Amino acid sequence: MEIISNNKTEVNTSEVIFKSTAEEFEAALQVAYLKKRKNITVPGFRKGKATRKMVENHYGEQIFFDDAVSGLYREHIEEVIKEAGLDVVDMPSIEVTDVSKEEGVTYKAVVTTKPEVNISDYKGIKVTKIVKNVTDEDVDNELKTRQNRNARIIDVTDRAAEKGDTVIFDFEGFVDGVAFEGGKAEKFSLELGSGQFIPGFEDQVIGHNIDEGFDVNVTFPADYTAEELRSKEAVFKCYIHEIKGKELAPLDDEFAKDVSEFDTLDELKADIKTKLSEQAEKQADMQVDTDINNTLIEKLEGEIPDAMYQHRITEMVRDWEYRNRYQGVTVQDYLKYTGATMEQFRENFKEPAVKQVKLRLALEKIVQLENIESTDEELEKHYADLAEEHKMEVEKVKQIIPAESLAEDIKVEKAFDLVKNSAEIAS
Repeated sequence: MEIISNNKTEVNTSEVIFKSTAEEFEAALQVAYLKKRKNITVPGFRKGKATRKMVENHYGEQIFFDDAVSGLYREHIEEVIKEAGLDVVDMPSIEVTDVSKEEGVTYKAVVTTKPEVNISDYKGIKVTKIVKNVTDEDVDNELKTRQNRNARIIDVTDRAAEKGDTVIFDFEGFVDGVAFEGGKAEKFSLELGSGQFIPGFEDQVIGHNIDEGFDVNVTFPADYTAEELRSKEAVFKCYIHEIKGKELAPLDDEFAKDVSEFDTLDELKADIKTKLSEQAEKQADMQVDTDINNTLIEKLEGEIPDAMYQHRITEMVRDWEYRNRYQGVTVQDYLKYTGATMEQFRENFKEPAVKQVKLRLALEKIVQLENIESTDEELEKHYADLAEEHKMEVEKVKQIIPAESLAEDIKVEKAFDLVKNSAEIAS
């Protein structure tokens, strides 16, 4: 293999012309023949028994060209990219410009490369840390949450459904008198006031009784996921089977004993206030990190190829499916249930993907500018931490995560620490 030329044609794009020799092409043709010969029939010969020369004479000299050309490309492209010194962020676009047994194969690869970015003034970033003051009302709200969480669920038979109740009911939706896909369910469980259904639906269920049929009239939001239902008026035929209510325990010392390790309600309240204060401090720290990250993103200069955003979106979609797989929900299930397209689903991840890509590029540039390195000790500690976090053997983690990749992550973390330690954080 020989690289003939390597030229930057535009921002983040390079064109590499490389050539496989006649000898390499001949070897690839022979490999292609050997792979296919068992299925080739030539008159006068048993299937798979004709020589390559006979096959080429019968079907034409170029019968194995496509397979050979593809095989050589797969064999050489990684070496070409490495030798050309390109940091590629997307699959190359390939064109075969010349092919013959005498001269070999000439390829033109157009590759999208990692962008050249710049960042300045990343030291001394000014941010404000705001810690929320925990009030008695916050403590009371947390107590009410625990009270609801520990409520006894009872069957309601002597009154109509109220906000906070859970109704088990059937429904079927119609637009212009026609039932629509995804608009029907039987014995569906819905907590009234949870906001699970579109605006106006749950309010109209309140006030109805068991064994009662009724209509709910709503208008789908203009930004509803299923395009065909956006801004459409709909009627849902409903029927309530059961109503479940909550019986709340009184907030007293007995309640504190039942839900905590404390003997009195005052002790429980004090503990709640302490924990809420700690959470407020952590949230304030996280917001400082977010503000610093957003500032770095704003300071980043450079044209970033869309391919980087699309790759990150693909990773986020994969992560979403991994997190939901234990509930038996796939992306295709979600699309079917919501009526959304894959394009619309991916668009949900666009904004965070853009931010994550830009932030990573900003921090990598700081690594370069500050000559930040990672040590073997830091690498081993990160492997040990990951092993403990995921309950795995260290050696198994090392097999999954290459040392080079983890070392880059460590350097990026150190770059952020450098920026944060130099920041002017006001209270």
